[in-house]
Amino acid sequence: MTLAGKRIFITGGSRGIGLAIALRAAADGASIAIAAKTIEENPKLPGTIFTAAAEIEAAGGRALAIQCDIRDEQAIVSAVNSAAAEFGGLDILINNASAINLTPTEKTPAKRFDLMFDVNVRGTFLTSQAAIPYLRESAKAGRNPHILTLSPPLSMKAKWFKQHVAYTMSKYGMSMCVLGMAEEFKREGIGVNALWPRTAIDTAALQMIPGIDTDFCRKPEILSDTAYIILNRDAKTTTGNFFVDDEVLASEGITDLEKYSVKPGTTDFLMDFFLD
Repeated sequence: MTLAGKRIFITGGSRGIGLAIALRAAADGASIAIAAKTIEENPKLPGTIFTAAAEIEAAGGRALAIQCDIRDEQAIVSAVNSAAAEFGGLDILINNASAINLTPTEKTPAKRFDLMFDVNVRGTFLTSQAAIPYLRESAKAGRNPHILTLSPPLSMKAKWFKQHVAYTMSKYGMSMCVLGMAEEFKREGIGVNALWPRTAIDTAALQMIPGIDTDFCRKPEILSDTAYIILNRDAKTTTGNFFVDDEVLASEGITDLEKYSVKPGTTDFLMDFFLD
């Protein structure tokens, strides 16, 4: 397996899961565009597009930092085009950017509802739309193009909706993009898949949610290692899947996940949403 020479576009990759995926690819020498909003340090959310780019280059990759508000259609198109121009095309899109607001219906302000739908659903759709022409050319050149979206398996069980209807709808909206686009672009050889963690992942965003003890979480590297496996698979036959991290790792014979534990020896992990 290798992602050497791959040209990758990641939304929201200035920290957390997106950055972990970028660094795993960078170790192979991939070219990676980080498209996110943050250009100035925030004490509560450390990391900017520039610090991410520096880490990518230190890990052995080529980096392009692009300030991009995923809610802005023209900013998305410009960012994707800029990355493709810089790298000579694109082979992989990671739809990582996401907004979360775990509130019940009566406590979800319109601006929070709009933020989740603008970032999660609209952002995923429009970024994929902008990247497709480049991924199509990648397929024609036999470069194994993929879209990988960080979203959960689809489910119509009420228990996943009742506590946070708006958030659930927005995440499932991302997953519906996967479902539809996988079939739409299957004949063109573009793999479109989703990835979701079994357990909660220790990120700066998660740490901002009251009551979360990150000792019972896993590290973002479990998702970067899983994404690495998926992105190395044949896009022509690996498409339309809703992958779960531990299942993908197990399929490659990796069942000892201790190294991904935030607190060594933890067995009672905090489970993520949307998985039975």
